[in-house]
Amino acid sequence: MPTLRSTLARITQQEDINFLLTNRIPRRLATRFVGWFSRIEHPVVRDLSIGLWRLFADLDLSDARKTSFRSLHDCFIRELKPGARPADADPALLVSPCDAIVGASGQVEGGQVLQVKGFPYPLRDLLGDAGEAAAHEGGAYVTLRLTSAMYHRFHAPHDLRVEAVTYISGDTWNVNPIALKRIEKLFCRNERAPIRAVLARTGYRITLVPVAAILVASIRFRFVDILLDLRQGGARQISCNAPLRKGEEMGWFQHGSTIILFAPAGFRLHEALREGGNIRAGQPLMWLPDAGGAEA
Repeated sequence: MPTLRSTLARITQQEDINFLLTNRIPRRLATRFVGWFSRIEHPVVRDLSIGLWRLFADLDLSDARKTSFRSLHDCFIRELKPGARPADADPALLVSPCDAIVGASGQVEGGQVLQVKGFPYPLRDLLGDAGEAAAHEGGAYVTLRLTSAMYHRFHAPHDLRVEAVTYISGDTWNVNPIALKRIEKLFCRNERAPIRAVLARTGYRITLVPVAAILVASIRFRFVDILLDLRQGGARQISCNAPLRKGEEMGWFQHGSTIILFAPAGFRLHEALREGGNIRAGQPLMWLPDAGGAEA
């Protein structure tokens, strides 16, 4: 006999229904409401909310640092037990900044990258800066999608120094594959915060772009004491000088979303990377130029 969870999953996985339920609603209003509701610190609200969440997602809290939570939000942004996501120590590797499903990846060509196969978008529009986009021409990129049940914090992919964060306010379209196949330049429409960083010792410049989504329009950084959310319109740049060690926490989403990582020419995707496959924070993502690896 099918369970309630399997029945709900089957219904919501139908593309037209999923798109209707997650996009054809007042997205910004729904996002702000969930942001407020998820912070209610009441045992009944907390337990019912987390129970409902479990119906729709494979929520695994076995590696969480704590076993009880004050609210649904507290569970969303949970920390993990020490050592739960060790970063590969090989200095020739960039590692994944987060737990994710691997999406579109490849090489930046003619200023374009792929949202999904056959659906390109201009890197300039995503970053909001033509010069920054040009710096990654010919380089590698990978899209990392965090589902709602995943660990929502993200970490430094290498020893690096953050130079700046550019906050770009925007919409809150769902970023699941169904929406990515239907909404042109979706990542360029949503709220996002490109992070410009320089790798230690090598001087290579990389860019990480956390992209928010419906129910997720709020991004926090450890090295910037500012909440970035929908109430702040327009774009603004925040200068930084924040050194981080490989694997050190950078920040978190209030729910699941997407991080797109861009590296300059000479970087190569790791041979184990597969579109649609799972990856965890700290696992190999890209080889630095002149590094080893099966493709060298």
